[in-house]
Amino acid sequence: MNTTPSDARQTASGPVMTGSQALLESFLIEGVDTLFGYPGGAIIPVYDALYDYRDRLRHILVRHEQGAVHAAQGYARVSGRVGVCLVTSGPGATNTVTGLADALMDSTPLVLVTGQVGSSLLGTDAFQETNFVGITQAVTKWNCQVKRTEDIPAAMAKAFYVARSGRPGPVVVDITKDAQCGTAPFRYEKLVSIRSYVPVPEPDPARLDEAARLIDEARHPLVMVGQGVILGNAEAELKAFLDRSGMPVASTLLGLSAVPTDSPQYVGMLGMHGNYGPNIKNRDCDLLVAVGMRFDDRVTGNPAHFGENARVIHLEIDPAEIGKIVPADVPVAGDVRQTLPMLTERIRKRDHSGWIAEFRACDRIEAERVIRPATRPDGGGIRMGEAVDTVARAYANDAVVVTDVGQQQMFAARYFGFRRTRSLVTSGGLGTMGFGLPAAIGAKLGAPERDVVLFVGDGGLQMTIQELGTIFQSRIPVKIVLLNNTFLGMVRQWQELFYDSRYSFTELVNPDFGLIARANGLGYRRVEHRGELAEAVAEMKAAAGAFLLEVCVESQENVFPMVPAGAPVAEIRLE
Repeated sequence: MNTTPSDARQTASGPVMTGSQALLESFLIEGVDTLFGYPGGAIIPVYDALYDYRDRLRHILVRHEQGAVHAAQGYARVSGRVGVCLVTSGPGATNTVTGLADALMDSTPLVLVTGQVGSSLLGTDAFQETNFVGITQAVTKWNCQVKRTEDIPAAMAKAFYVARSGRPGPVVVDITKDAQCGTAPFRYEKLVSIRSYVPVPEPDPARLDEAARLIDEARHPLVMVGQGVILGNAEAELKAFLDRSGMPVASTLLGLSAVPTDSPQYVGMLGMHGNYGPNIKNRDCDLLVAVGMRFDDRVTGNPAHFGENARVIHLEIDPAEIGKIVPADVPVAGDVRQTLPMLTERIRKRDHSGWIAEFRACDRIEAERVIRPATRPDGGGIRMGEAVDTVARAYANDAVVVTDVGQQQMFAARYFGFRRTRSLVTSGGLGTMGFGLPAAIGAKLGAPERDVVLFVGDGGLQMTIQELGTIFQSRIPVKIVLLNNTFLGMVRQWQELFYDSRYSFTELVNPDFGLIARANGLGYRRVEHRGELAEAVAEMKAAAGAFLLEVCVESQENVFPMVPAGAPVAEIRLE
């Protein structure tokens, strides 16, 4: 079938086209320019129609459907747009579930379109039939199944509205094959509201007044920013609030880059492997101002002791997150891009430089006991922190950093500086190993003008290593730093610290990554000695195309500081 909409006959209700064409026209109306997908029998009518849209819709053929979702996540996170995926039914659809769960936990706007068997075959256990709407009920913000061609435009309009509005998240639209092949008049109306769905609560002025009073009275406050600031494009509003309040500010892992890490008010990253200052000083705070964050357990440690001497103001777009883990003395539901200016105009200008100086004293302790040994070791093998620091210096802390999950994730978050927003793409809530490589592909396509550097371990790389083929076919110039310690490093660290060094099935016997990289058209270099590291990083940076730099690092290295699981954050360990 090769009919295009321009060939279609007109009716009073609009041009008549197939359901597949209607889907693609819906994408164009919603501003989509890039699709990540993998074809199959139940989605083949859409792929047939896509043949005639190649000049308007770029399709990236991944090597596994999970890779499609992670790539769409990377694209969405750096561009601020909705990531879009196309996959077939059955195993094609179920392969995306991990990605959907990851996107839901990290509030990433996605629309996944899955093919489905014909409506007459539903419920018959037909070839590659699954109840995908049922399967994804718990890992999507909204999902639906479309059985009629004429319902496709309305379903897509709702899908994009729900995915991007309020607290963003993933949406699944499951379309039967007969709906893709049928014809109907095309009429599309973008949604601006849905009855009974209130994506952005209206902030309560009385609560803002109370929040302002607490801020004006506080002597030892701390602002804690999460990814909600980035998702809400509220970086400028946050800066104005910080300028006026004078308060120190820390970030969650996903909140990194909402505030430049060289800001004089920035005091570091919160949480399990965060900086010493914002963790150890938590018990001294008399006010915590949480902005666009959800108090994840990796941030709070034991929540009963988190900010136990502080009042808590919580600014958050999702009311369900307020008070869920840490009780809020002043809950402020609303879009932080709206609530921050309303709060800023209510507060007095303050100077907390004396209080910030106490964090700087903590920085000096951490620099001597943790940072210097990690980035400037006296001997031994190359350290992960040393490798990250070398890359950060080469890129002047100005790149989109993508990480996988594990020790390299924490080292990258700690030792790469962030000067611009939307500069970190990582899996926070779900902690998905294998996320990094496909996410880096999407990030480079979403921000082609920026350098994209992936930090990945030898364990995580091999979970989605087939996506090197996507890089090869689509010529995507991603720079990959493989920190190879021949272990599942974070699990090994826990085994050492908490399980009497019983290293049960965490050591890896790896293939030749150089052969694999070169077979997929990537530049490649392996570094075993620190004297070669800076030169190798420069070679990677200068390469015109994709490049894999394998750095053989110390296998027994641990990432510190560390808050033991279940402990108060003030019990953070430096070694």
